[in-house]
Amino acid sequence: MAMKPRPPVQAGQLQGFKYFALVGPLLERLRPVGSDRDRAGNRDCFFDQYAGLFLLYFFSPVLTSLRGLQEATALDKVQKLLGCRRVALGSLSEASRVFAPEPVREILAALAQQVAPAQLPTAWEALRDLTAVDGSLLPALPRMVWALWQDASHHAAKLHLHFEVARALPVQATVTTGNAGEVTVLRNHLQPGRLYVLDRGSAAYGLLRAILQARSSFLVRLQENAAATVAEERPLPPAARAAGVVRDVVVSRLGTPHHPDAIGQALRIVVVATGKTNPEGTPNVLVLVTDRLERAAALVALASRWRWSVELFFRWLKCILGCRHLLGESLAGVTIQVYVALIASLLVTLWTGRKPTKRTFEMFCWYFMGWASEQEMPRHLEQLPKQPEDSS
Repeated sequence: MAMKPRPPVQAGQLQGFKYFALVGPLLERLRPVGSDRDRAGNRDCFFDQYAGLFLLYFFSPVLTSLRGLQEATALDKVQKLLGCRRVALGSLSEASRVFAPEPVREILAALAQQVAPAQLPTAWEALRDLTAVDGSLLPALPRMVWALWQDASHHAAKLHLHFEVARALPVQATVTTGNAGEVTVLRNHLQPGRLYVLDRGSAAYGLLRAILQARSSFLVRLQENAAATVAEERPLPPAARAAGVVRDVVVSRLGTPHHPDAIGQALRIVVVATGKTNPEGTPNVLVLVTDRLERAAALVALASRWRWSVELFFRWLKCILGCRHLLGESLAGVTIQVYVALIASLLVTLWTGRKPTKRTFEMFCWYFMGWASEQEMPRHLEQLPKQPEDSS
């Protein structure tokens, strides 16, 4: 049975556009991008309007498709907000091939700089620069042939994300085909002053050396049988034992003596018990290596657990914000949509002063659809728990 078409979007289903005032001036810089193709002067969708429509899409559950966005452009409220007239469906489809995603990434970086520093207890201050890095697949349509993954029957794009744990926000994002290597992508986007926490899939010694050369640090999970030359066995203080640390050693090199020293400096290996057992019945442990020799072993264990914050953010981005449904079909179109989704997440943080939650995002959606009043929205924000104070 064919699905019934959705009714057109009504003007009463969208409101609360004043919250987009924060990003409006930043979107204006997108207006010239791609305009050189408009030689006839009849373009009805510019880049800033296209990005603004995506923001409406993420905050308005009533908008579920590209056609829904096109219908929204017929509403006076939307036209006033975006400075556009009714946009043709073909123009929206073409936009993902005309506009380049890089200017949107620059807006994302500008917004990230506006987020205030996190309030951390003094004991955790050493983890302020902790940056979790991971990748997540975004399922693609079979006709998106550029997104081949594994074989001809699987299609996906991949989001490679750098997530600053203390402020709970994305600071770097790259979208590639599904089979792109995460190690290669990370090597090309390293930043100075970071403590990169990585899973063992990224434990390539060449990458670790590149991180050090970029004036950053790393905390990476190793295979349990990884070879290393132990130079010093460190005692375990009570705080380390309470954090599950079972061994703390300084090693002069990773790898066997029969191979060149890929890192070229002393490192530290911290072994942490997970509290679980392997199928063989032996205790399960995490073998962590870092170049930060001076950090407390308990902090190293804590940093490894905080790596999961990027996984939780992927769940938020795809399941709550709805970024797993791709509207664009080109690589540039998917990248633009992902960047705008990350901007939407940053806007929630800037509007509320804390990391986004499902309840707060729902309240914004109700407000933008007219279900929550002008008074109920600020009342909800006032009732949010305060940021944790320094407990040192």
